[in-house]
Amino acid sequence: MGNFVIIGGSSGIGKELLKLLSESGHQVFATYFKNVVKKEIPNVEFQQLDVLDEDLNLDFLPEQIDGFVYCPGSINLRPFHRIKAKDFIADYQLQVIGAIRILQEIFPALKISGKASVVLFSSIVVQHGFNFHAQVASSKGALEGLCKSLAAEWAPHIRVNIIAPSLTNTPLSARFLNSEEKRESNAQRHPLQKIGDAIDIAEMAAFLLSDKASWITGQVIHVDGGLSSVKP
Repeated sequence: MGNFVIIGGSSGIGKELLKLLSESGHQVFATYFKNVVKKEIPNVEFQQLDVLDEDLNLDFLPEQIDGFVYCPGSINLRPFHRIKAKDFIADYQLQVIGAIRILQEIFPALKISGKASVVLFSSIVVQHGFNFHAQVASSKGALEGLCKSLAAEWAPHIRVNIIAPSLTNTPLSARFLNSEEKRESNAQRHPLQKIGDAIDIAEMAAFLLSDKASWITGQVIHVDGGLSSVKP
């Protein structure tokens, strides 16, 4: 059994992944920002954390970390000419700098493991252009570059991979799926004609964290209903 850290484990993909890991007997250290977690879950310790806090305190984490997952993200869609520089910076701070700061702090703990795995999250929009997604694609694209660089630098003892989903049914994307018409329209865009659920992405993350993925690193893995590669 291992020690796993999930930044953003109180909702969506992070919450589903937390359940998978805890049910398998692993010890999970999860954080939340606003979604306070009151229910006790076996093998899970929750800690409130603001990844942008200048005084980042990670004293609650163990000396050895076998897996790390960074879930915080945002979906801000608007025409490029209406996006302010501060909007790009805010997304970059949350999704990229937040991950970088924590990874730098926990690197010694990952190294102690000897076989640690890091999982980040990108989006299908990075490698396949979508209207009004410049803000999302910019920060997620930076994460893909970070993933590949760290996979090279930290091999062979730490694996680093990134998952690139399509639109997934999570609280973050709720406003894009808040009617039957929107859900059906988005489902039909995908070859599998369905919207992904948080558990679909969590299952892939759990696999990448496990020893079953011990020969996989530096990969951008698409879990997107076939949208990135299949044309029905």
